Amino acid sequence: MRKRRGFRANTRSLLRKRPRDRGKISVGKLLYDYKIGEKVVIDIEPSVHKGMPHRRYQGRIGIVDGKRGRAYAVSVKQGDAVKEITVLPEHLKPHVGA
Repeated sequence: MRKRRGFRANTRSLLRKRPRDRGKISVGKLLYDYKIGEKVVIDIEPSVHKGMPHRRYQGRIGIVDGKRGRAYAVSVKQGDAVKEITVLPEHLKPHVGA
């Protein structure tokens, strides 16, 4: 039987929470309103499967391009290409740049 390559393959340590962080996520994270042009960090929330970006974008910094329903369109640079991904606010956090 051949090896399966699902969307969350090889994410055992990447998409897990530490025991103290388990449980429901804060309401503030859900209700935060990102402005267009704002920089955000893609921080995947493993307990929410809907609107989850691919694991290759974990920890990447992107720019909010627009809103699609409750989700956000975020431009992320990957090599020379610029990818636009749709991400729910549970998987984003504001970028605090220096």
